[in-house]
Amino acid sequence: MNVAYLSIGSNIGDRLYHLTEAVRALHSHDGIIVTSVSSIYETAPVGFTDQADFLNMVVCVETALTAQVLLEECQKVEHGLGRVRDVRWGPRTADLDILLYNSESIETENLIVPHPRMYERAFVLIPLLEIAPLKASAVKDTGVVLWKKVNGVNDLLREGE
Repeated sequence: MNVAYLSIGSNIGDRLYHLTEAVRALHSHDGIIVTSVSSIYETAPVGFTDQADFLNMVVCVETALTAQVLLEECQKVEHGLGRVRDVRWGPRTADLDILLYNSESIETENLIVPHPRMYERAFVLIPLLEIAPLKASAVKDTGVVLWKKVNGVNDLLREGE
């Protein structure tokens, strides 16, 4: 079984709903088990800054899927939640990124693992460190505010009911 860490973000519409439904879709997939979820953090946008703030979280999954197939499933979840890719780093209902996949380094045309910008983004590192303490000397948390503490997968999935 493979272990992967995914970041999930949303800044359009009901942001909490989109995060919850993304986790629900992953967890209901036959080849993916969501084993832990971080709390939810609110952050200002990066790159294209003229847009609403994001809610962000990180989830850990166990999966029988290859990294490439996991990426395809993440993109299906995004599409199912109405993701439209028209502006780079623009507003989105759901954004799922593979941060880590086992201890592998992967570089293909459409997938780089570890995620190439994750160490530059506190909104990724802080929730990642919450569920997977890594060897890191310091994480700057400027601009990242705890929005909602989540106590496990079931707690989050009950949010949407």
